[in-house]
Amino acid sequence: MAGLGQSGRGVDDVIAELTDKRANDVRWADGKTFGMVYNGGPGVHEVADQAARLYLHENALNTNAFPSLGAIQREVVNWTADLLHGSDLEEGPAAGFLTSGGTESILCSVLAARERAAAERGITEPEIVLAESAHAAFHKAAHNFGLTVRTAPVRADWTADVDAMAELVGPNTAVVVGSAPQYPQGVQDDIGAIAALAESVGANCHVDACMGGFVLPFAEMLGRDVTPWDFRVPGVTTISADIHKLGYAPKGVSVVLHRTKQSRKYQTFVFDRWLGGFYASPNMQGTRSGLPMACAWAVIAHLGVDGYVDLTRHTLDNADRFRAGVAGIDGIQVLGDGQFHLAALAADPSFQPEIDMFALGDALLERGWFHDRQTPPDSLHSTISNTNTGVIDDYLADLAECTASVVGERNADRSTNYATLE
Repeated sequence: MAGLGQSGRGVDDVIAELTDKRANDVRWADGKTFGMVYNGGPGVHEVADQAARLYLHENALNTNAFPSLGAIQREVVNWTADLLHGSDLEEGPAAGFLTSGGTESILCSVLAARERAAAERGITEPEIVLAESAHAAFHKAAHNFGLTVRTAPVRADWTADVDAMAELVGPNTAVVVGSAPQYPQGVQDDIGAIAALAESVGANCHVDACMGGFVLPFAEMLGRDVTPWDFRVPGVTTISADIHKLGYAPKGVSVVLHRTKQSRKYQTFVFDRWLGGFYASPNMQGTRSGLPMACAWAVIAHLGVDGYVDLTRHTLDNADRFRAGVAGIDGIQVLGDGQFHLAALAADPSFQPEIDMFALGDALLERGWFHDRQTPPDSLHSTISNTNTGVIDDYLADLAECTASVVGERNADRSTNYATLE
């Protein structure tokens, strides 16, 4: 790789090279990507593009300098709190901050839980209790902030085993985690039972709704059966919800909500014992780009409740057709009884020869279809959204052909091996 040139390059030259660099990126605009980028349609693109240009250079580190960003943050947080039934709580309205994404929201919630446990319960060796399906970001938070992780298994239906979690909760528990829904198989944990566990020892209960925060409320409005999971559930302390996923805002912006302003206070770092004066930061970052915050505000304001209901209708219809189509293909299955927008494709163990799922992923990728890969068990992960509207039938046709091809290759390999043995 050549070093940085002594003299700069022209704008057209620079942009042309950046355009060339994208040649091998996933084709999300074609609907062939099950995750990573979420397409809310032309109107969403236009309003986000214009908001991005307005706030390309603004910095949310100090909202005294940029009071518009303070207003944007308050309004997006309040809109989200209202959506998640946090506006009319007995303790007062829920409070929160915008972050750069789900990982940061989770980090902030775990940090706040640790600080609260220390301040209110004198805990010096904090623990976090979660199921093995909980997002890796909780383990990152525990690593960064010095919590011991207590991990419970999942049940046969892939939901958190709450009875096993109960065995792990104790006097040092700072936070207990539930997911709505969890990422790997897309099923929803029993948030009511998990929150009750947390309450039993005075710990925080965090609900990871990074994937579901902008789906489940609208699914409920559409008449889908959604078990209560948000601030309607007693004992739920904090919730993370990503606007840059199924909220259809550009990367990266998420919301972390606290049931009370007192809980939110534990997230904020305040310091003045240096030569630079008063410093306060509500999350992991210091300087924060105003661009994603403004884009989130613009997209939410543009869509409104009706727009999100419509996008969610398309999303859930796509997911229903996805699961129904997979059920008709021999050799593969969807893990768990997911009812929303996440699905994990795995080999059907009753089918022989058992399909190599990552070989299937390679075959699909050759046709332009991108899935994240996860294990155990080996599976292809799909976050289905409005992005995939209009291409589900094409996908299922390719999936059937690729599955048959991988089975054929497996059978050929077995025949070759038998011949070698003979």
